[in-house]
Amino acid sequence: MAAVMADEPKSLAEVRARIDALDTELIRLLAARQSLVRSAAAFKTDEQAVRAPGRVEQVIASVRERAAAAGLAPEVAEPVWRAMIGAFIDLEMSEHARLGSDQRR
Repeated sequence: MAAVMADEPKSLAEVRARIDALDTELIRLLAARQSLVRSAAAFKTDEQAVRAPGRVEQVIASVRERAAAAGLAPEVAEPVWRAMIGAFIDLEMSEHARLGSDQRR
């Protein structure tokens, strides 16, 4: 079942204002996710553990299901999550490398 807004926007300006508010919330949530990604790097032993392709596919399958249930097209959700996961893997790789160099000191 698709999510329905309580009341429909009355103008393009209102649509944009609502999108901006959602973007602010998304940024807050992504910052929280980033914090967890940085923490995860400390538990992983090598690059393969960071990249975790099996885990990525598990997350994508779950996202597609949850998206459909929430009224978000899975065809939209999947590429968004793949891009987000890719960016976070890059960040985690950097964090993992930093932690490794810190441990070698």
